[in-house]
Amino acid sequence: MKRLIVGLGEALWDMLPEGKKIGGAPANFAYHAAQFGMDTMAVSALGDDNLGNEIAQKFAEKKLNVLMPRVPFPTGTVQVSLDAQGVPTYDIKEGVAWDNIPFTPELEEVARNCRAVCWGSLAQRNEVSRNTIHRFLDATPKDCLKIFDINLRQNFYNEELLLESFKRCDILKINDEELVTIGRLFGYPGLDMTNKCWLILGKYNLDALVLTCGVNGSYVFTPGAMSFLETPKVEVADTVGAGDSFTGSFCAAYLSGVPVSEAHRLAVETSAFVCTQNGAMPTLPKNFIDRIK
Repeated sequence: MKRLIVGLGEALWDMLPEGKKIGGAPANFAYHAAQFGMDTMAVSALGDDNLGNEIAQKFAEKKLNVLMPRVPFPTGTVQVSLDAQGVPTYDIKEGVAWDNIPFTPELEEVARNCRAVCWGSLAQRNEVSRNTIHRFLDATPKDCLKIFDINLRQNFYNEELLLESFKRCDILKINDEELVTIGRLFGYPGLDMTNKCWLILGKYNLDALVLTCGVNGSYVFTPGAMSFLETPKVEVADTVGAGDSFTGSFCAAYLSGVPVSEAHRLAVETSAFVCTQNGAMPTLPKNFIDRIK
């Protein structure tokens, strides 16, 4: 088996007022890393239903390599509703397929051949998938790059859950709002944003901490160094999957031995491009791909 870059976690449909769209960070991450020539796989679980069939078909059309067994639970959905001002609220349905990802011999084999894995907190809200994620991480080789893209949603996290992933990861990706939440949860009052990041980097002995701040730029902290880049001003079509494209391109560049500052720049520009396109999985321009060959 080839050594794989794996996105591990939720696969779902966002049920929007204008129709449904495939959601879930792991597939977006795997798709974008694959565009840079990496062997990737998205791992989740689907229901044995029409929504599951449609997800499988869409991923096949995108030529995305997946391991998504069918389980006796409905395929995940998120009900998205808009208020009078157009601000969305999300109802992430529980007791769904991706809450019940089984740890199979096939998945263990993937773990043993894993070059990098990216996971988040949302897919750990249920004990079954949480245990599968932990067993997967524990089965990976010593040199596997572990990326925790924190992805806080609703109330589907707690201190213990986050702590377990902090201890297991090499790279933590977090946004400015999540950093505030983490500061409150773990008791880092009075520290400014960058000092919180330095503290977390050192406390958990991380190789890197990536902080994204929307239109206010992004940072990559590594022991003894910090990279900051402004967010490019672009005409936004939608922001769906932009964060996942950032992580996927950063991971691909990092594994290719590109200096962290250059990996950061590629991730920023990839994410900005994805914002100019509709949907989470646009085809990237060739000049982006050529930058890490």
